[in-house]
Amino acid sequence: MSEKHPGPLVVEGKLADAERLKKQSNYLRGTIREDLEEGLTGGFTGDNFLLIRFHGMYQQDDRDIRAERAEQKLEPRHAMMLRCRLPGGIITPTQWLAIDKFASEKTLYGSIRLTNRQTFQFHGILKKNVKPTHQMLHEVGLDALATANDVNRNVLCTSNPVESELHQEAYEWAKKLSEHLLPRTRAYAEIWWDQEKVATTDEEPILGETYLPRKFKTTVVIPPHNDVDLHANDLNFIAVAEKGKLVGFNLLVGGGLSIEHGNKATYARTASEFGYFPLEKILDVAEAVVTTQRDWGNRTDRKNAKTKYTLERVGVDTFKAEVEKRAGVTFEPIRPYEFTTRGDRIGWIKGIDNKWHLTLFIENGRLLDYPDRPLKSGVAEIAKIHQGDFRLTANQNLIVAGVPESEKAKIEAIARAHG
Repeated sequence: MSEKHPGPLVVEGKLADAERLKKQSNYLRGTIREDLEEGLTGGFTGDNFLLIRFHGMYQQDDRDIRAERAEQKLEPRHAMMLRCRLPGGIITPTQWLAIDKFASEKTLYGSIRLTNRQTFQFHGILKKNVKPTHQMLHEVGLDALATANDVNRNVLCTSNPVESELHQEAYEWAKKLSEHLLPRTRAYAEIWWDQEKVATTDEEPILGETYLPRKFKTTVVIPPHNDVDLHANDLNFIAVAEKGKLVGFNLLVGGGLSIEHGNKATYARTASEFGYFPLEKILDVAEAVVTTQRDWGNRTDRKNAKTKYTLERVGVDTFKAEVEKRAGVTFEPIRPYEFTTRGDRIGWIKGIDNKWHLTLFIENGRLLDYPDRPLKSGVAEIAKIHQGDFRLTANQNLIVAGVPESEKAKIEAIARAHG
């Protein structure tokens, strides 16, 4: 609970151990820096094993050789999976070429994996290459901060390659939301970019000293395309346009489809409609939802800690009233909206700006050079000549966006030649 936004902590009981870990982490620093220097193990130890998730990484090991290494009395071959922060899924060809080169040279598997959160992951990063990965991303204007654990994850935005102006406006808000809800701690910059520790007190005005009770997911949706699946997310802004210009958003809160098999305390829930508000209030509304969930969410049972369970426990009307109070808004009735599609439109489609957009189907989101289909090399070849951008979709596909008529045949030829 914060002084700025006092509210009831309605769940009593022994705090989950994750709460201890966050409180003792010194604002997500832990002893990650010291662990990086420890050469006796290929993994991160103690609390750092979970703490690195706030920095966008999961520690894994190679299952195929697990038994063999155990017989040899060796620890598992640890390697990290690292997930980039990429609000709205947009990446430039220059950035793409940098991540393509890194995947080939510095990861065990050489692949790039597109995720259903409109970003990409590297798999198989050895501990010695973890810091260089973060530094490479920084050099091209990217990072992995807050793509895992109890924070607002990568913000999704409808890929919508047709209505370019409306998409650009919505995408800009997705970026602003991502930045506004990021952790303020300088731990990430200190550990991975070697920035000096600033002699000021750490503060987390939005996320709080112990961050959120559980992971939190946000979307910006442009009807009629629900390609980001808003009912699977905590916080959803449905774009409302007049004469092709964005004027405000409908707010839906508390969606989530995940359940734990056999655990009746977990269940799927569709997001609840809170109402419409004007464009300029979006950051206030987002902050209000996040801080209400921060203060009211369940910190004793992580399996019952997501926003959807908080809404069910305190009541939708109570949660909504608290958001209105914190954001300084009164929600208007929901503006009419309709969703007609969920999937991606594979192949070429022409936008209203007369640019073309090519959506490539990427099976399971895995970009790798197969013997008969050098997919990863193909995307790199397109990146070398493409003047627009790439858009990663929530369905794990890739859009080559903003292609002028004069370049269309050339890009199609590369795509076909690489399978």
